[in-house]
Amino acid sequence: MANTNDDSEQKPHDEDNFGLPDIEYKPLDQLEDTHQQAEEPTKKEDQPSHEQSMPDAESSAVYDDEEEEKSNAPTIISIIIGVVVLVAGFMIYKYVYQPKQEKARLEQIAKEKAEADKKAEEVRLAKLAEDERLKREAEAKAKPAVGAIDTLRQRTGHYFVIIASSIDGDLSMDRAKKLSAKGINSKIIPPFGKWKFYRLGIGGFDSFASAQTSADASKAEYGDAVWVMKY
Repeated sequence: MANTNDDSEQKPHDEDNFGLPDIEYKPLDQLEDTHQQAEEPTKKEDQPSHEQSMPDAESSAVYDDEEEEKSNAPTIISIIIGVVVLVAGFMIYKYVYQPKQEKARLEQIAKEKAEADKKAEEVRLAKLAEDERLKREAEAKAKPAVGAIDTLRQRTGHYFVIIASSIDGDLSMDRAKKLSAKGINSKIIPPFGKWKFYRLGIGGFDSFASAQTSADASKAEYGDAVWVMKY
């Protein structure tokens, strides 16, 4: 009888479960508490690993700094090289290029000055030659057709270029006439003192030096026997 009752009591229960095994149901609050308790150990276990990962982060930062320094090294080296090149270029420009340019400029100035002096000298010589030519033309035009013949009777204090000397006065006069025909003025100096010669001279100079210069120039025409005499 007891079994019969038990079966009768279980049948309705079995019918409600449709023959499935009994499941223990819990409220949602208890489920959340249970879930949190299950997660807390996991978090505690994970925390050391997080703390352990900190040195890795620091080492990573140091590595990044080293990498950054290494990456900046080529830039720094390039800047240093650029500065060295600029300084070297400035030194070369100041102490090599500029002196060379200055030397070339001074040489060019000296060359131009030498050329200018040469041209000025050529112009001066050409002017002197032209002046001499004009002077000769003027003298030729101013020369009388017949040269004057003077016989000196007393001393004048001048210097004369003697081109001939003779004992006979007539010979001296003949030679003077020939000079007169060429338009040359002449002077006949008669004998004086212990000298018995007639002297035929040309020109009349205030100094011996100017008379000697004329005598040297006259040697080509009158021979080497010309000499200077003061009378």
